[in-house]
Amino acid sequence: MPAITLPDGSVRHFAAPVTGTAVAEAIGPGLARAALAMRLDGKLVDLATEIEHDAAVVFVTRRDPEALELIRHDAAHVLAEAVQSLFPGTQVTIGPAIEHGFYYDFARNEPFTPEDFPAIEARMHEIVARGAPFRRRVLDREDAIRFFQDKGEKYKAELIQDLPRGETISLYTQGEWVDLCRGPHMRATSDIGPAFKLMKVAGAYWRGDHRNAMLSRIYGTAWRDQKELDAYLHQLEEAERRDHRRIGKEMDLFHIQEEAVGSIFWHPNGWRLYRTTEAYMRRRLDAAGYQEVRTPQLVDRALWEASGHWEKFRQNMFVAQVEDEDKTLALKPMNCPCHVQIFRQGVRSYRELPLRMAEFGACHRYEPSGALHGIMRVRAFTQDDAHIFCTEDQIASETVRFVALLSSIYRDFGFESFAVKFSDRPAVRAGEDAVWDRAEAALREACATAGVAYTLNPGEGAFYGPKLEFVLRDAIGRDWQCGTLQVDFVLPERLDAEYTAEDGARRRPVMLHRAILGSFERFLGILIEQYAGRFPLWLAPVQAVVATIVSDADTYAAEVAETLRRAGLEVRLDTSNQKINAKIRTHSLAHVPVLVVVGRKEAETREVALRRLGGAAQEVLGLEAAAAALAAEARPPDQAL
Repeated sequence: MPAITLPDGSVRHFAAPVTGTAVAEAIGPGLARAALAMRLDGKLVDLATEIEHDAAVVFVTRRDPEALELIRHDAAHVLAEAVQSLFPGTQVTIGPAIEHGFYYDFARNEPFTPEDFPAIEARMHEIVARGAPFRRRVLDREDAIRFFQDKGEKYKAELIQDLPRGETISLYTQGEWVDLCRGPHMRATSDIGPAFKLMKVAGAYWRGDHRNAMLSRIYGTAWRDQKELDAYLHQLEEAERRDHRRIGKEMDLFHIQEEAVGSIFWHPNGWRLYRTTEAYMRRRLDAAGYQEVRTPQLVDRALWEASGHWEKFRQNMFVAQVEDEDKTLALKPMNCPCHVQIFRQGVRSYRELPLRMAEFGACHRYEPSGALHGIMRVRAFTQDDAHIFCTEDQIASETVRFVALLSSIYRDFGFESFAVKFSDRPAVRAGEDAVWDRAEAALREACATAGVAYTLNPGEGAFYGPKLEFVLRDAIGRDWQCGTLQVDFVLPERLDAEYTAEDGARRRPVMLHRAILGSFERFLGILIEQYAGRFPLWLAPVQAVVATIVSDADTYAAEVAETLRRAGLEVRLDTSNQKINAKIRTHSLAHVPVLVVVGRKEAETREVALRRLGGAAQEVLGLEAAAAALAAEARPPDQAL
């Protein structure tokens, strides 16, 4: 007689084993219609699962976060059925739900193309409308292998053969179509709804191994309703319009080439944007009491072994062998062990703590070529990095200071709010559990003191300590994890960092690893896409172009450009023989925020006509007034009056 405990604490008793469907029906017809799956003692399962013992049950409806993964998982099955019905002889392999959608890999002599999508989508809609129930059955291992071999599905048979002995082998049917799957699924194909779309095709090696057969992968996206789907498709269109690689080319900011994979060639315009950002960050750190340092890029493997990074991070490190010295050096992938070396020079006193050590450190990490993405994901980058050496009692106050600084900097760059994730201990980590208990408790207390609300991100901490992740949401609704604050009791112990306490005892400092931008390269890519290249004047690499209407104004235009430069603006002069409309179009495409137009009339009156990017109106001002107004507008936020 199972007793079912519901989320509100009420308990329902049943005389015999009961399915989730029956429990929902007993509660009411509304829940019976809305429930898609359930959490049984915390595990997501089908509604058809039979409950034989006392249990806690939470029903999942379409509005719950878990619903999206269920919709996408089921849509992958429907895609596979549609493909096999339209293209006989195609074998199915694997098809998981992923962020924003799903994919399925197919074995077929002729790869799929986007031209196949309309027919496949139409068949998918037919299968969804049919509303065939998902039904689970369990087979003996050998029977399951034989079942798929008889169907000519060698990939499914291989998957089963490689499963651990004793693993439950479950199949799901939707009408006549059958697939290998551990589940769970919703009630029927109709629960998917019509809000899905096939997006692209790609090649994929079977099991990710280049020695295996090349498969044809079809990606799709699926959402709760058409409104969500339309919003996502609009976001993709906006993302394409804002792509930092395209805008970077239009603005002549940077390029990347095969001779330096994962590294950036910054052009003058791009380097100005970089330097403006760096100068702003340096001023903010100086004002916040940070001491800037510089550490080597090539460091002996002995230090990385001592810190634990060689064991945990070796596969991402670039290594150089010094033959005549029989040494192995590594390009540093992060700055923290080097900062400990500076801390360890001389005798440190408690009076020096907290010691805030910052570095715009050049780092290198190996990323597979397929994972590289413009300047967002690279192999050579500069970390906006700092480490705060402090006592355990200072963790909370330093967290308050850091969050205030980070919040102010994000606002200056145009991000008004951010979300915070608390990432606790990962499965593979350094340090004893007791040390992790202290570190996690200290970080939770610091969050409470700083008034930081967070969501839990289980198991995603650094290998040496728990961390907070600061997530920005951009102008089109995408999330970017940039800042971080990590509490580390482990590295100071491993690298023998210590200070003299007030009582004369030698003690280990706590090390707070912190970043605000994350890396300059990635953050600048985010900024380019945030503003779609239309930077506020203080960030714009070219702040104004002085353009002539007629050649008679060339001399005055040069004087205007020089006046603006003396006011602190980055200015270009365009006295080409193009017509003014062509000049406006050229500089608009280059995302120049202000066009300063001068002609014969302006030269006579010593005025200028200011034309803003994206606007048709002009503002006519005297030269000195225009220079003063633009200079005031171009002041960085930390220097504004």
